[in-house]
Amino acid sequence: MNNHINIAADNASGGAPARRTIDIVNASLKRRYAAEKRFRFLGMGAVVLGLLFVAILFADIIGKGYTAFEQTYIQLPIRFAPEVIDPAGSREQDTLARADYQKLVRNSLKAQFPEVSGRRDKRALYQLMSPGAPQQLREMVMADPGLIGTTADVWLLANDDIDVVVKGHIDRDVPESERRVKDQTLAWLDTLDENGMLEKRFNRIFFTSGDSREPELAGIAGALAGSAYTLLLTLLFSFPIAVGAALYLEEFAPKNRWTDLIEVNINNLAAVPSIVFGLLGLAVFINFFGVPRSTPLIGALVLTLMTLPTIIIASRAALKSVPPSIREAALGVGASPLQTQFHHVLPLAMPGMLTGTIIGMAQALGETAPLLMIGMIAFIVDIPGGVTDPSTVLPVQIFLWADSAERAFVERTSAAIMVLLGFLIVMNLTAVLLRKKFERRW
Repeated sequence: MNNHINIAADNASGGAPARRTIDIVNASLKRRYAAEKRFRFLGMGAVVLGLLFVAILFADIIGKGYTAFEQTYIQLPIRFAPEVIDPAGSREQDTLARADYQKLVRNSLKAQFPEVSGRRDKRALYQLMSPGAPQQLREMVMADPGLIGTTADVWLLANDDIDVVVKGHIDRDVPESERRVKDQTLAWLDTLDENGMLEKRFNRIFFTSGDSREPELAGIAGALAGSAYTLLLTLLFSFPIAVGAALYLEEFAPKNRWTDLIEVNINNLAAVPSIVFGLLGLAVFINFFGVPRSTPLIGALVLTLMTLPTIIIASRAALKSVPPSIREAALGVGASPLQTQFHHVLPLAMPGMLTGTIIGMAQALGETAPLLMIGMIAFIVDIPGGVTDPSTVLPVQIFLWADSAERAFVERTSAAIMVLLGFLIVMNLTAVLLRKKFERRW
């Protein structure tokens, strides 16, 4: 008893045991502060490292893709020879469409380089021009038949190898055997450049044409139209169903084992790999219901299944954020439960629902795997005119171009990725702005 009293007295009077406890606490505080500093440093390092990798990715994509927004053209004096285009002088559209415009291009090239005589050299000379150059002349003549019999300087599309050389993607210093473009072709290009007949222009074809096996003729217009149709249908299908499901589960459904099972399954579906939805669409929509393959309609049905869990979860969270007092006040003044939800709760929860919907649409825009399973990997040249026309989407178009060996397709792949990232950034930015503008603090 006396010993306990003495220890307490020593502690009260600032004896040795009290000083040892303070020292232990101070040492512990120093260790904790040091650990906190290390944690902050590691966290900041992780953020900086992540931003660095993203910057490297964007720099690589932009560095490879920005040149695709320009295309090389060669100016040639084209004589629209009547004996080649319309020997009978009928000026009928069918006759003009079937004319040999390739011969006009070759005649002009031979006039520019009269020293080229051998068959092999002529073939190499003709390859300066794109296979789309005769089509350019055809469109000009059919739009203005008055050109027949005249001579005009026309800027025609160059071949993809010529475009790659002009853009500096082929090193001229390497041996001739190690590059696609030969020294003779380089000499012809130098001659054209000295005469002011070689020029880079904005690549309008990239945004107005569909896919092609020739890189200089390939564009993303078909893929953009397919993506637009697919996303529009996905929005029309998924938004009403998701909002209705969220409203029922959150406001009207009884709390029992069945609703708990449904909620668990919705949460699990949000984590299912996207290719599983493609297999489901292949088995159900195509094989059972007979929906046409490779169309925006079947793509929208598959993407609707994939985005429904995301939109339902976001919509339920938005409904939960509405204070119960809103519901109680509406019911207190005589509104029915359905009126309460549609007139008071839904308008307040709609910004959060729209945010979740936009995020779901952005996820659908970037999906590739489920669409590959339903045939949207097909080579589609024409731009779709409706939801039942064969089409592809932008991510699948990028996948197809990335598998091509030509150097010109590499820059078009990166350019298409830039366009896709631009759409994704805009959609996510729209979601953030909607949340900031309409979000309410209760």
